[in-house]
Amino acid sequence: MTNELQTALDHVIERIAPFHEQAALDAKAHSDQLTKPTGSLGKLEEIAFRLAGISGSLWPDLSRKAVVVMAGDHGVCEEGISAYPQEVTPQMVLNFLDGGAAVNVLARQAEADVYCVDIGVSADLEHPDLLSRKVVRGTANMTKQPAMSREEALQAVMTGVQVAEELAEKGYRLFATGEMGIGNTTPSAALTTVLTGLLPEQSVGRGTGIDDAGWRHKIEVVKRAIAVNQPDAADPLDVLAKVGGAEIAGLAGFIIGAAANGCPVVIDGFISSVAALVAVRLAEQAKPYLFASHLSQEQGHAVVLGAMGLSPMIQLDMRLGEGTGAVLCFHFVDAALKLMQEMATFASAGVSRE
Repeated sequence: MTNELQTALDHVIERIAPFHEQAALDAKAHSDQLTKPTGSLGKLEEIAFRLAGISGSLWPDLSRKAVVVMAGDHGVCEEGISAYPQEVTPQMVLNFLDGGAAVNVLARQAEADVYCVDIGVSADLEHPDLLSRKVVRGTANMTKQPAMSREEALQAVMTGVQVAEELAEKGYRLFATGEMGIGNTTPSAALTTVLTGLLPEQSVGRGTGIDDAGWRHKIEVVKRAIAVNQPDAADPLDVLAKVGGAEIAGLAGFIIGAAANGCPVVIDGFISSVAALVAVRLAEQAKPYLFASHLSQEQGHAVVLGAMGLSPMIQLDMRLGEGTGAVLCFHFVDAALKLMQEMATFASAGVSRE
């Protein structure tokens, strides 16, 4: 089964089209004709150029937008690493589905749809709008054994791929990644430590708001998990299985699946960015499809983004997750495209360039 899943993933990765350099250059040439000083719109211009390079055309229709929130629980919560109990995960999933969470509010403002996926919640959930794709009922306690088997990690990745395929078939062309899982900053910090070489003291943050003693304990938990499992940094699936999480794996797969369908993905904060790093380590071809939304308060986030060569659009001291920062940045993507489409050129407006 593991070999079959790996083969399926390899086939998806092979479908990722290369970045269209000429389309990006054409976009820049067009931008330079608009009634503004060259480069004066900064990152908005860069966003537009990259979107052209992803789609191969001027200008892509990204009006159908969705944020995908992957949800999963973590056995490492047994170690007391979160300020909130694990019961909050299923409670928040239902909140997403009922439209009451922060990401729902921001998605409505951005005219985007929210899809919530149960990929690893330890409770039984039922809701007509839930995408029930449970791979595990919570991960194992990674301080005692691998969080998942390699097969489970691959299943979670391929589940994310399948969700991306389904939404692309429905006509969505721009995605944001979000997550929900009490305790998931701990596996994210462990993944960061192994994949980037940071010390746990540099990758472990405050999560939902733990105090100094809780932070020091969390560092020791990450150290223990790595020591017990000895993940191979050269094998991203091994790292993902041993010290990761189902929702992180699902998001990694979702990113790969979105890229295979030619769709850009705006990634959220620390956890979503760690999932993106796993995706890029699995499929380097997916990197041009990624946009970093914001820089969160989790201290390892900047290093994770730097490892992918990504620069965040905004910094608002956010640390909520859910996809909130990514959905907020849908507005900037829309603005970048509208500027390129609707601004007059020097010639059409009769404006002198000298």
